[in-house]
Amino acid sequence: MAATKAIELEIAGRTVRVSNPDKPYFADRRLSKLDIVNYFLAVGDGILGALRDRPTTLERWPGGWFEGARLSTRMDNKGDAFYQKRIAKGAPEWIETVTIKFPSGRPADELCPTELGAVAWAVNLGTLTFHPWPVRRPEVEHPDQLRIDLDPQPGTDFADAARVAPALQELLAEHGLEGFPKTSGGRGLHVYVPIEPRWTFVEARRAVIALGRELSRRMPDQVTVNWWKEERGERIFIDYNQMARDRTIASAYSVRPNARARVSAPLTWDEVPEVMPDDFDVLTMPARFAKVGDLHAAVGEKAFALDSLLELSAKHERDHGEGDLPYPPEYPKMPGEPLRVQPSRAKDRPRD
Repeated sequence: MAATKAIELEIAGRTVRVSNPDKPYFADRRLSKLDIVNYFLAVGDGILGALRDRPTTLERWPGGWFEGARLSTRMDNKGDAFYQKRIAKGAPEWIETVTIKFPSGRPADELCPTELGAVAWAVNLGTLTFHPWPVRRPEVEHPDQLRIDLDPQPGTDFADAARVAPALQELLAEHGLEGFPKTSGGRGLHVYVPIEPRWTFVEARRAVIALGRELSRRMPDQVTVNWWKEERGERIFIDYNQMARDRTIASAYSVRPNARARVSAPLTWDEVPEVMPDDFDVLTMPARFAKVGDLHAAVGEKAFALDSLLELSAKHERDHGEGDLPYPPEYPKMPGEPLRVQPSRAKDRPRD
């Protein structure tokens, strides 16, 4: 298909160029690059609320999504899409950035959206999914959100995650916290808890571990915090490492690379057991947003304390000997972390 002539959009006082606007991005659904740009503009207050002042990694699919398309990895960089953590060269002068540090200590200047034009600019580069950090400048060392990822394991699905959600809501309330659920856009469910930005990544991660452990005690056949896949079984995994530094999840309103062009949709708690991920996509979300508005608006307006969850974490360690859990493999060894070796291999390790 021949490239079509670029167009310019005026977005809140910014001129944003959209190159090859008719380029297919989800061909089976007849969605073009311009359709995806217009989708994000239709949910503008929502996507900007999710990204504003946050370091944001871009998941870029410059050729759009198609059957068989795959994301590049550390081991194989020949995929059709990639994560971009550093701001693209040639960005307009009005595009804002913020400096963050990776677990290795290396710094990077990441996109830090402050206006809707920056979102459209990123979409023109092929961005479908935005991955904001759980921090806002200038407090980039102190998370202002707990992000709880209810991740279905093989043999489970979104409906299983939804069945866990009421127990999670109840547990949060017991600790004086309020959560805000959303579909992941895939098979899972995310819950955001706004917190005061006075704790470290390590403390925020320990708080999520405490939540996961308590939830797994109450629902042992349905919930696990076991990092090693061989130990998870057909349960919902509370992926506590999504709260580790530099680990992010798809923002609310992001488009996911799948055949339906699903989006990550904020929900009310009452909706969680009634919906399915396919209910929310690029074509259906604009009308929903116009009707219900941004159900995650309060995530940026409230802030809760973590003291109670950190006390629970200390109790787990004191009463049950439950300390830290493994970090992802690319992380440096962390203080207090157990052996980062899967159990089936640990028994074969030579003894001192």
